[in-house]
Amino acid sequence: MTLFDAYIRKVSEYVEEMRAQGRSVKVLSTPALLEGLPVKIGPGANPGVILREDTYAELGNPEAGSCAFALFTDKPGLIPDGRITLIGPDIKEAAGQSLPFGQVLMMGGAGLDDKNLEELQQPGFIGDQIEGYMVRSSSQSVWSRVSKDAAAKGFDFTSLGRALMALYRSGNGNIQAMEAVFVTSGRDDIKRLDDIAAQVRKINKELVRQAWKLRGYDIDCASDCSSCGDKAVCDEIKEVLKEQQARSPQPD
Repeated sequence: MTLFDAYIRKVSEYVEEMRAQGRSVKVLSTPALLEGLPVKIGPGANPGVILREDTYAELGNPEAGSCAFALFTDKPGLIPDGRITLIGPDIKEAAGQSLPFGQVLMMGGAGLDDKNLEELQQPGFIGDQIEGYMVRSSSQSVWSRVSKDAAAKGFDFTSLGRALMALYRSGNGNIQAMEAVFVTSGRDDIKRLDDIAAQVRKINKELVRQAWKLRGYDIDCASDCSSCGDKAVCDEIKEVLKEQQARSPQPD
């Protein structure tokens, strides 16, 4: 799956752009995902709603700004496994605050392809499996709360990254490498990240359309292909899907 490779590089360029602009950029490595994790993870780990009075910090409230998306590649070497990058203040620095929140999850695995699209492109679907971390919404964004109890135990963005990586990897055995980028530095920085996300969403939409077309359902496009600005993206998607279809085992 090569369609998202350029966007994985764009996220790296974004991080360097933020660093050049003087943002606080912390890069962490997490070779052991679960060892010493301060909160429980897995089904039932988050017992329920985190009320406002029990909230230590809020992340991605629509008024503050939020953006979330996932990228994957069949070239695991493109992903520095276990790396977590934080741009902006950490949770422990945000007591009583509502921070803007950007989240990018990047995964690599030789077996990852467009069949994993829906499963891997849901950035908040496992939020209820992290103790003290409640995801309120996750449609193209993550609006969440961290409880006071979780913060007291030492829950921070390193913990969140480790938990997400562990949960994703336990749910998909094809993931060989995973990286996370979190952004809390400001609404304008979230907007810049969302410019990348908008292009990713466009590819996702076209992937779904082309997949249905290969199954015999032709969803007409309102644009003239010869003048459409997305023609190169569509053509690349068509070629990738055709190659994958040719590699798939055929029925006897």
